Order: sequence, then C-alpha cells, then structure tokens
Amino acid sequence: MAGSKKQDGKKAPEVSVRPQRKKGRPKKLARKPAPKSKSAAKGDAAKLRPSAAIVPPQSVAGRALTLVVAIMSFLACLTVGAVSIVWDAADAWQNDLVREITIQIRPTEGVDMLREIDKAVALAQEFSGIDSVRALSDSETKALLEPWLGDGLQLEGLPVPRLIQITIADPSLLNLEQLRATIRQNVTGASVDDHSVWTSRLSAMAGTVVAGGFAIMLLVLGSMVLSVVFATQAAMAGNKDVVSVLHFVGAEDTFIAREFQRHFLVLGLKGGVSGGLASIVCFVLLDMMTRQGTGQAGSDQLSALFGTVSVSLPGYFGVFGVVFLVAVLTALTSGLAVKAHLAKVD
Repeated sequence: MAGSKKQDGKKAPEVSVRPQRKKGRPKKLARKPAPKSKSAAKGDAAKLRPSAAIVPPQSVAGRALTLVVAIMSFLACLTVGAVSIVWDAADAWQNDLVREITIQIRPTEGVDMLREIDKAVALAQEFSGIDSVRALSDSETKALLEPWLGDGLQLEGLPVPRLIQITIADPSLLNLEQLRATIRQNVTGASVDDHSVWTSRLSAMAGTVVAGGFAIMLLVLGSMVLSVVFATQAAMAGNKDVVSVLHFVGAEDTFIAREFQRHFLVLGLKGGVSGGLASIVCFVLLDMMTRQGTGQAGSDQLSALFGTVSVSLPGYFGVFGVVFLVAVLTALTSGLAVKAHLAKVD
C-alpha cells in the first residue's frame, strides 16, 4: 500500500509530441524589406525637407534692384549707341575730307580769273594719285553762298573766290606739299586747302565724345554697383540669423557668398537683358523715324550731320557687352560685400 501510494504520488513523465507536417508545398517565409539606397533616402529627405535658398528669390528688395539694374543698363546701352553713331559719322567725315582737297583762287585786279582757273586745273591733273579735277560753276558757287547772303546774287559785282574741287584716288601717292608749292608759284592768288584743320577738329571732337561716353558709362555702372552693395547688405540683414548659424556651424565664407552671388547674378541678368532690349527697341525706332522723315528740316539736318542715324553692328555688340558686364559686376559686387561682412563677423 505504501509502495502504491509512492507510485501514485509520482508525477507522470512528460512526453513531447512533434506536430506532423502537412504534405504539400512549404510555406514561404516573409522577407524583410530591403534597405533603401542612399539616393532614395536623400530623395525622401528632400521630400520631407524641401531645400530653401538662403536669399529669398522673390522679395521687394529683389524686384526693386532688378528695376534699378534695368534702368542703369538701359542708360549705359544708350550711351554706347550714341558713341557708336558719333564715331561712325566722324569716321565718314574724315574719310571724305582726306579724299578731297580744294584750290581757292581769289580775284585779283588785272588778272583773268578764267585763265587762272584753267591753269590750275591743268597743273593739278598732272599729279599722281588724283582722280578728278573740277571747277565749280557760277550756279554752284551761288548755291554755297545763298545760306549766308540770300538769293539773287550777282557774282560779277562781288570779289567772290572761285573753287576747284579735287578728288583723290589714293592719298598715299599724292605729294601734297609739292602740289601746294606748284599751285602757289604758277597761279595768281591761288591756295590749296587740304581740310587738315577740319580733320583735326573732327578727330578731337570724336575723341571727346568717346571719352565722355565712357565716363558716363562708368558713372552709371558705379551707381549700379553701389545699389547692389546696399541691396546685398539689406539681404544679409534680413537673413542675419540664417547667415550667422551657417557661419558658426562651420559653413565656409565661399559657400555663403556663392549663394548670394547666384541670387544677384539672376537679378543682374534679368535687369541687364531688359535694359538692353529696351535700348535696341529705341535704336530701331530712331532709325525708322529718320528714314520716314526724309525731306523734313529736322531729319535732313540730322542726316547732314550723322548720315543715316542708325546704330552699326559694333554698337549692338557693345549693347551685348554691357549686358554681360552688368551681370558679372552684380554677382562680383554681391560676393565681395558678403565676404567683407563675414570678415567683420569673425
């Protein structure tokens, strides 16, 4: 009984039973998602955190600066066009004067004027480099004097000099000093005028206009540079916290300056292109107005001074150069201003 009680008090041994596998295909194990690539992770981060420019692309200061740059570039391009017109006109005048000289015969008592004119024409035709020699008629002389003396002139009663027009084919072949000495010795009261005084005056005038144009353009570009400096300082003042944080966490000055340069380069391109296009439109309109106004007093006077008032191809290249210069100056000025400000922060 005691043994039976001990056996009854014993625990029954545990039996492990393995679950039977079902016949058929084994179940597929669930795969872990593959890790994302770096580019995909960057894309997701960019979606979550959109990158923002340090300088706001659309701001009141930016729009105002674009307008200022457009006005300055417009004035600079107008200056380039005006200098181009004056330079081309002065060059044409000089070429005409170099290829033309005049023999003036003053009336003298007891001397046959017609005989002296024929003698001067014959002597001038003997020199090399001369294309044609022609004595002005009485009607042509009257036409030259009418603006000062009025209509109805009688040249017979006035001591009016007679003119002989000489056209030069090749100025390098003509010995002007020898021609002047020959005419003075053989023709009574004659003198040779090579228009050197007018040529020197035209050269001085053209040089003065070009120098004045460059001075005006430098003043305009200097004003634009100052405007860009003030705008850069305003932009940095508006983004002072961002610039300070970037600077103190280790961002290089070149990186911060590059952000400002990119911003102001876009503004400079917009303003420069707008001003350049406006100046080209003005040049085209001026050319059309002068061509349509042919026969009117004002248009004829402009044509007499400058020929056809139109900007030549170098003038348009100058406009493109001004636009490029404006954009580069805007970017460089902003970058230098930012670096100077960051140097003060250090």
